[in-house]
Amino acid sequence: MAIAAVRLNQLVETKARILDAAREAVALSGWKDAQIALIASRAGVATGSVYRYFDSKADLYAQVLALVSEREVAVVAAIVEAEGSASQCLVDAIYTFAVRAMRGRRLAYALIAEPCEPEIDAARLKYRAALADQIARLVRRGIAGGEFVEIDANVAASCVTGAFMEALVGPLAPEAAPDSDAAKAIAQSIAGLSARMLFRHATPELTPVSGVSA
Repeated sequence: MAIAAVRLNQLVETKARILDAAREAVALSGWKDAQIALIASRAGVATGSVYRYFDSKADLYAQVLALVSEREVAVVAAIVEAEGSASQCLVDAIYTFAVRAMRGRRLAYALIAEPCEPEIDAARLKYRAALADQIARLVRRGIAGGEFVEIDANVAASCVTGAFMEALVGPLAPEAAPDSDAAKAIAQSIAGLSARMLFRHATPELTPVSGVSA
């Protein structure tokens, strides 16, 4: 039993190393140029061994996307659950998401917009849906508090999520390279405009106040 447990731990650790190596490779060069041989070398395993843990290259990348997106959704969820008005929390959530994306531009571009295989795109759609679910929680809170227009929360959340993710495509593209000040200004504009579509009344511009997690 002890030997089996050790073996299982080794398998789990090796898979985690491969996922970490794949994430680093995608962060450097995107889906297309993140080659299995490079990933295997970074993880300290033989190239063929990668396929003991993942059905295909696309399966590996889909699991990378799921792993990274879970963290980003958790960051947004923490802001959604914070105290304060729904309007302010919505601006903070979008701003934080945008700033974090532009801090890791190449990886974020891969997660959001880079052309990819169907398996990866399916994982990407789940990622967007998970973000929209968090935004929908804020929409319901804002409607209940009279801050937001009366509207189907899921439809509204899909519109808002689509707006801020689409707005990030240009700034995240490989040929774009906004400096940190420009990135913050872009993030603030995206947050303000994306959130404003839900406001019931004219609202003064909200400045993001949440701390941006590294």
